[in-house]
Amino acid sequence: MRRAALTVLFLTFLFSSYCYAAERIRIGYSSISGSYIGLWVAHDAGFFAKEGLDDQIILIPSGSQLAQVVVAGEVDIAALNGSSAMAAALQGADIKIIGNTTNKLIFSIYARPEIKGVEDLKGKKIGVTRFGSATDISARFALTKFNIQQKDVTILQMGAMTSIMSGLQAGSIDAGLVSPPTLFAVDRLGFKEVVNITDMNLAFPNPSLVAQAGILRTKPRLIESFMRAYVRAIHRAKTDREFTMKSVARYTKIEDAVVLRKAYDFYLGKVLEPAPYINMEGMQNALDDLVRTVPAAKNNKPAQFINFQFLDNLEKSGLLKELYR
Repeated sequence: MRRAALTVLFLTFLFSSYCYAAERIRIGYSSISGSYIGLWVAHDAGFFAKEGLDDQIILIPSGSQLAQVVVAGEVDIAALNGSSAMAAALQGADIKIIGNTTNKLIFSIYARPEIKGVEDLKGKKIGVTRFGSATDISARFALTKFNIQQKDVTILQMGAMTSIMSGLQAGSIDAGLVSPPTLFAVDRLGFKEVVNITDMNLAFPNPSLVAQAGILRTKPRLIESFMRAYVRAIHRAKTDREFTMKSVARYTKIEDAVVLRKAYDFYLGKVLEPAPYINMEGMQNALDDLVRTVPAAKNNKPAQFINFQFLDNLEKSGLLKELYR
């Protein structure tokens, strides 16, 4: 009996020591999209915990709002579109981009079946998540590409991508910007793709990984641990389809196996890189687009918004070579 009690005491001490040693990290992300698979799998597979992090993943479905949250210090790392991050920095926020989970705009415009082509969008209501978000930027880019002026359509904020799907089903919008896996779910419901923005290959930081510059200076170990957990998660995702599909289903609330398989093949086969590398052409595109609402962006260069230290250290660590040998 005494030995059992001592064993319980010892295990309690070990557990308490672990909890005490684990460093809290709050990670915000801005939409339900496969671009966040690295974060979801890192949590579900315990990679953050293995790096000594007590992680909390928080959905804040607006890039501009999430930028404000990271500026306020309410999250340690935020995953949001690079345009919102640079806009916040131009307005005085002491934040830096440390990586990009995705380096291109990955959206399609889906519409009601009676809308046969892009020209039919004139006079219609198009749903985006938020003004200034990646969905909004993608909508404007696509409309301009097909010589449709913004005054010819009504763009509505829906708040979240799932709300865009709901809006299509309810008829409150005629078309909407969606990305996988929501895109595949919308397709299965019988709505029609009228513009594939992904195939236009527009380089863009969507999303970027962002942190306060102060945290980068005072807690570099926290950021290093996050980066290691992230690349381990991407490797696990690339090599464990079933586990990853379960993780995607958990966060997206999508249970359709066909949709989940399509989302997996799309993101792990075509989009997500082994590490959160930064495409500088995409950064420049985001900065150029920002000039429309933040004129000061015109006199700046992408590199000033980036801290390359942690990506560089990740490369030097040999972890990627170890995982992909």
